[in-house]
Amino acid sequence: MADCQSAVDGVDYVLHQAALGSVPRSIADPIATNAVNISGFLNMLVAAKDAGVKRFVYACSSSTYGDSTSMPKVEDKIGKPLSPYAVTKYVNELYADVFYKTYGLESIGLRYFNVFGRRQDPNGAYAAVIPKFVMQLMRHESPVINGDGEYSRDFTYIENVIQANILALSTQNTNALNTIYNVAYGGRATLNELVDCLKKYLAVFDEQVADIAITYGPARAGDIPHSFASIDKAVKHLGYAPQYSLDEGLKQAVDWYWKNLALLPVEDRVVA
Repeated sequence: MADCQSAVDGVDYVLHQAALGSVPRSIADPIATNAVNISGFLNMLVAAKDAGVKRFVYACSSSTYGDSTSMPKVEDKIGKPLSPYAVTKYVNELYADVFYKTYGLESIGLRYFNVFGRRQDPNGAYAAVIPKFVMQLMRHESPVINGDGEYSRDFTYIENVIQANILALSTQNTNALNTIYNVAYGGRATLNELVDCLKKYLAVFDEQVADIAITYGPARAGDIPHSFASIDKAVKHLGYAPQYSLDEGLKQAVDWYWKNLALLPVEDRVVA
């Protein structure tokens, strides 16, 4: 708690991005995920309230949609969570709402959809799929897709997420406050399509990548089959206008990874 109090001391606005990510990690260790994502989040809310913070903007997750089959995903229509991680992120939304109604702490929650971009760590058991696949292809290894590759995601480049955070922090629209917004591009691609794009852009630097075969493994527990966001609410209330499609974002990300990691020995390819 002391660290949270120190972090908000003299601060007017908070952009809270910290969490223990990964659906598989939460299934392997739900207690740690709960402790960090719920107790840690509550610590930040209490510290922000006590410090007189004016607005608290925080990261939510598309995992909150759970087993809902409606498409595209609209903020007020969610299903039952499919993982401990999803439970924790939904509880964050509930706590933020209570702190506004009880203590008057303004907040905006941003439900991120599969964020990717430069500097995202490709290493470790719980690495996100895009940097992990990029690194495997750069090593001429076969990426392993969970399931048949037809699960789809609304992959969202980091610049779009930055824009949403700035808008949430600075909006003067009172109707935009104390609610949740999807942050995505508003499209979707299957994992098979994603790998095809990665191979295409990496082949610009290394032609052999185009011929690397893909390996398919069992579907992963807790995964949502399809994720596709409606961004209408963020467009209307925040003026959100994502500038980077999946295609444009992948070009930027692949270029960064190649320039920063390709010439290093494999054991040294770690994002600092």
